[in-house]
Amino acid sequence: MIFIDACFGKKTPYAPVWMMRQAGRYLPEYMRVRAEAGDFLSLCKDPKRACEVTLQPMDILGVDAAILFSDILVVPMEMGMDLRFEKGEGPVFDTPLTSRAQLEALHVEAAAERLSYVYEAISLVRAKLAPEKALIGFCGAPWTLATYMIEGKGTKTYAVCKKLLYSDPALLHAILRKVTDVLKLYMARQIEAGVNAVQIFDSWAAALEEAAFFEFSWSYIKELAAFLKETYPHVPVILFPKGISGYLDKIDGNFDVFGVDWSTPIELAKEKLGDKYVLQGNMEPTRLYDKKAIDAGIEHIVSVMQNSRHIFNLGHGILPDIPVEHAKYFIQSVQERTRL
Repeated sequence: MIFIDACFGKKTPYAPVWMMRQAGRYLPEYMRVRAEAGDFLSLCKDPKRACEVTLQPMDILGVDAAILFSDILVVPMEMGMDLRFEKGEGPVFDTPLTSRAQLEALHVEAAAERLSYVYEAISLVRAKLAPEKALIGFCGAPWTLATYMIEGKGTKTYAVCKKLLYSDPALLHAILRKVTDVLKLYMARQIEAGVNAVQIFDSWAAALEEAAFFEFSWSYIKELAAFLKETYPHVPVILFPKGISGYLDKIDGNFDVFGVDWSTPIELAKEKLGDKYVLQGNMEPTRLYDKKAIDAGIEHIVSVMQNSRHIFNLGHGILPDIPVEHAKYFIQSVQERTRL
């Protein structure tokens, strides 16, 4: 598999390319399946439909890896929290996590079992996916999941979660410990079901100042990555902490690929981390609105990363109003431009 070879730093015929959120709203085919499912969570919990939308970008765009269609918040949901998605607002937990008693009521082993629809979807995708194409499993990082669990929904200030961080750090650590324990079981089950690589998304890493990031976020990501690498050394681990360009000097751990977000200069990531890890990224997603902007973005990344270990991706998820033709153009241009 070209994608797996690239994750391990091996020479490949061209730089493999995929996109975060590539199975999603910009595709009319996805919207049709989602309408059939009834709502977003129903789609996540339907293995056959989740399989179908996971495979759509492979057929439509020709990407080099599939990423499982699911959502990071199915984990706290199956731990015992009530999750719903509100139109225009996004995910909502009606009873946010505020106390140790609530935390103690959340499940670890049972949550991993209840996520069986994810493992079933993985098995279905792997059976239908071409043998040379990789399937990526994923989860949210403990800190990112904890922010949703504590805030109850998305936030721009993280005030509730960060108040807890400074006023009762022991409780926040207890929450992060429990979430990490679930994620170990969950990601192990994903691998055993058939994923070929895993990515851990820390979407809200940039909410934390440096010391807090390494204590409350990175330490748990490192622990999860080390567990996966020690248990499944043949499976690449990709980490994507968004918005931490100022902390790259201190990044370390047992993993294979570092995802570079669009706000981090690729030159800086290469200087700080390129000798230690394969880099993935970091096309600015809004460049996909214009083909000339796509060309310029590819040229810049290629000029920096040629002859270096690199996987092409966007620096965050593809936006829902990107023309499908432009997404195809991006994938094909990368494959042609980087071919040896």
